[in-house]
Amino acid sequence: MEMKVMHPALQADSAAAQPFTGRPLQRIEDVSLLTGRGQFGDDAGLKPGTLHAAIVRSPHAHAAIERIDTARAAALPGVRAVLTGADLEAWSKPFVVGVKAQMEMWALARERVRYVGEPVAVVVAESRYLAEDGADLVVVDYTQLPAVTTIDEAIAADAAILHDAVGTNVVSDRDFRYGDPETAFANAHRVVELTQRYPRNSCTPIECAVVVADWLSEEEGYDVSSNFMGPFSLHTVMALALRVPGHKLRHRTFRDSGGSFGVKHAVFQYAVLMCLASRKAGAPVKWAEDRLEHLAGLTSATNRLSTIRAAVDADGRIAALAYDQFDDVGGYLRAPEPATFYRMHGVLTGAYAIPNLSVRNRVVLTNKTPAGLVRGFGGPQVYIALERLMQRIAVELDLDPVDVYRRNFIPADAFPYQAAAGALIDSGNYQRALDLAIDEGGLAELRARRDAARAEGRLYGIGFAAIVEPSISNMGYITTVLPKEARAKAGPKNGAIASATVGIDPLGGVNVVIASAPAGQGHRTVCAQVVADALGLQPDQVAVNVEFDTQKDAWSVAAGNYSSRFAGAVAGTVHLAAMKLRARLAAIAAPQLGCADADVVFEGGKVFAAGAPEKALPFLRMAASPHWAPALLPPGAEPGMRETAFWTAGTLGAPDEQDRVNTSAAYGFAFDLCGVEVDRHTGRIRIDRYVTTHDAGKLLNPALADGQIRGAFAQGLGAALMEEFRYGEDGSFQSGTFADYLVPTTCEVPEPRIIHLETPSPFTPLGAKGLGEGNNMSTPPCIANAVADALGVADLTLPLTPSKVMDLIGADEPPPSPALAARQAAQARSEPAPADGATTKGGKALAARGEVVLDAPPEAVFRVLLDPIALAKVIPGCNALDPVGAHRYRADVTVGVGLIKARYAAEVALSELDPPRSLRLAGSGLSSVGSARGSGLVTLEAKDGGTLLHYDYAAEVSGKVAAVGSRMLEGAAKIVLNQLFEQLGREAGGKGAATDASAAPRSSLWQKIKALFGGRA
Repeated sequence: MEMKVMHPALQADSAAAQPFTGRPLQRIEDVSLLTGRGQFGDDAGLKPGTLHAAIVRSPHAHAAIERIDTARAAALPGVRAVLTGADLEAWSKPFVVGVKAQMEMWALARERVRYVGEPVAVVVAESRYLAEDGADLVVVDYTQLPAVTTIDEAIAADAAILHDAVGTNVVSDRDFRYGDPETAFANAHRVVELTQRYPRNSCTPIECAVVVADWLSEEEGYDVSSNFMGPFSLHTVMALALRVPGHKLRHRTFRDSGGSFGVKHAVFQYAVLMCLASRKAGAPVKWAEDRLEHLAGLTSATNRLSTIRAAVDADGRIAALAYDQFDDVGGYLRAPEPATFYRMHGVLTGAYAIPNLSVRNRVVLTNKTPAGLVRGFGGPQVYIALERLMQRIAVELDLDPVDVYRRNFIPADAFPYQAAAGALIDSGNYQRALDLAIDEGGLAELRARRDAARAEGRLYGIGFAAIVEPSISNMGYITTVLPKEARAKAGPKNGAIASATVGIDPLGGVNVVIASAPAGQGHRTVCAQVVADALGLQPDQVAVNVEFDTQKDAWSVAAGNYSSRFAGAVAGTVHLAAMKLRARLAAIAAPQLGCADADVVFEGGKVFAAGAPEKALPFLRMAASPHWAPALLPPGAEPGMRETAFWTAGTLGAPDEQDRVNTSAAYGFAFDLCGVEVDRHTGRIRIDRYVTTHDAGKLLNPALADGQIRGAFAQGLGAALMEEFRYGEDGSFQSGTFADYLVPTTCEVPEPRIIHLETPSPFTPLGAKGLGEGNNMSTPPCIANAVADALGVADLTLPLTPSKVMDLIGADEPPPSPALAARQAAQARSEPAPADGATTKGGKALAARGEVVLDAPPEAVFRVLLDPIALAKVIPGCNALDPVGAHRYRADVTVGVGLIKARYAAEVALSELDPPRSLRLAGSGLSSVGSARGSGLVTLEAKDGGTLLHYDYAAEVSGKVAAVGSRMLEGAAKIVLNQLFEQLGREAGGKGAATDASAAPRSSLWQKIKALFGGRA
């Protein structure tokens, strides 16, 4: 065999001639990020005199606001203003709602709160510390109302209504029909049905929300900077809420963002809120969200209840699908919801050629955080149902799942393919992607592993998932929620405009400005690659600016960083702008080179006529010359070295008369398979192998593409196995820290096998499609299908935590030891009654029982309990105790658990007095971070000259305190009670603060415990 060796110089020339687009180049962003020079929201320079804000949030899921007392907060030195709902009407109005419903959502709650964490007031002060202190002094009186926390409760006939003017918790109910699904179901060989729930989860970016707002004047309006990521259609929503024209709301983004994955769209509500706070304070205001606020109050993925049916032929071909879906959007239908329903509407048939479809969509309100955009929004909710259904079809018809996929996929020669509900799927070869996954992913080996594991009695399963990933959203898809008559009255809405500007400075440098808001994806790198190719330069000769400014940059309502629109729309528009500038430069260079414009070549930093590289002009000099000598421009050449391009996909129309809509401009594809092993003793799931095959059209930077795939896979893995927002039955939020809201780390995320296939899109400038969301859609059902295969179950619910998996396995618990059984029986016989006024429904229920030996007789102990002055010394954190009746007191108590500390306005009561043998001690309190109530029976028994005190206490906490984590609360409750009763003994024995030597070691230990829990317990 003859081998040809290329000369090194020719190799270099060949490499230089290769385009940069498509190469896995290193990110230019990394230099600043990895050396600590990132410019995130909290790094932004502030105007002198900028104040800081803290938000008072509701501790209740549903309550009427009776009174807000801001006097103590306003009087605190350093506090400059307190904004409440009473201030809002003069300067703002409610946010617009995407459906015709009498629902009002203001920047602050006014008469009623509808979820834990809803903003009630804003305290503005000279420092963040003073603002937080001021927020603790705001007193809000609430009357709690019944709460609905699930879809089933919200749609019940006797459900508590969240918005009285609406009169129902179902704020939208739409039916759709495409083809003839009724006939298809009537003639089906079998109907396969599945009911599936998708949980609430979130994105938890490293950087939380940051807003800096400044009220300038009536003439200039507001200037606000935030790490909002779009879509900038919400700029209109913000301007309308602030009652100013769009040009009087200048909105800017920071250069860097510490992640978003969708959730930072919800910053728009806080941008409005801080604008109003600035207006009241008369100064710029900065607000930086903390992690507790982010989890409890920003947003979450929409949880969905789906019943899906398929009309199936004997060979597994699907003739029709029927969806009956409920989306729980939380306490308000906040823009852009119900986007989660309708972003996927046109492609509800997924990757399959299914001609008949029926859909019913109902939007439901519950007393939970308003839902919104979370990576892949709409896709995870659709595919957990559709792809679980595909597995059930294979099982119920005893077919190979691979055959079911292959028979139902859209044929490779059918693209562009019009789906039943209107999506125009641009390109693809799903059968080829399936073959790549099977062959390169080693399906045969996984099946052999499964056979071997099962022969040994182990639980091993294989799962599959196929998804179509939409990118470049049609801004008109959301109007599908409206009947056609309402759409006609409002006028058509469709399309998605992208814009980009490429310019040359007086030294020949190239500058690019894009209308996006990247959050770590590498947009600057890809744009530099694209422009370098167009102008024959190196990427490091191109500067890319991503700091978006609505008053200076070219943009549209579609601008932003969402729905995987960058590669197809933004980078493609950068290419168009660069080619426009190239054409202008060619017209200037052609007379100098003695050739036609079309023959001008841009390559290697030079400009020359085709075939005559020896007469090349340096790019920098040629491109800069029009700045210095515009009079020498050729006839007809316009001055100015800057071009702005706008692009929209011609395939994006408004919903038609039959409610068909092409919801996106491009559609990628992913086919995943995985093998998992389930530990039958612990319920833990081990990913043995994960293979994901992607077709995202033309890949602009394969390294960045793989990074996006890995990130989406990690997030999808979290959704599959651990991530879930949990709420008590009263709506109290119970996932407020990473102790209870678990996210995967590098220890839990295996390396996926990534396989690429490229079928360029005919509808985007570079043939590229998005891929940043795909695995958040495909990984949860793929893992769920593998677990279902391993366990042989039909129904399962995400996340597949070990406890849920053990329930599915159905293993019997081993019998308790005789000693444990005796102890459990004794506890069951003495189970305490519920606390006075407390309820076992909702909140975080706590219980503690124990005994303490006190160095004082029962009579002395009882006297302390009946003496208000002595009792104040006994209650941990008590600042004041005032009698309000017989053995009833109003107290000011400071309580802290972990990161949370607050002053409670409390009531303490003693009842069931049987001196000196027993009494009931009860208390309830309310603070800015939640409510608490509880009671306990205390018995006193004389022993060895002292007292053996028994306590049996039950309590319930809600709000931020309940969100800090059940692990910490249980321990804190026991510690606080032990401290209370030990101090009671010291007070009864006349030892006061326990300064004697015998008490000192015990006090020292308590100080260590307090330090462990973050201060005063």
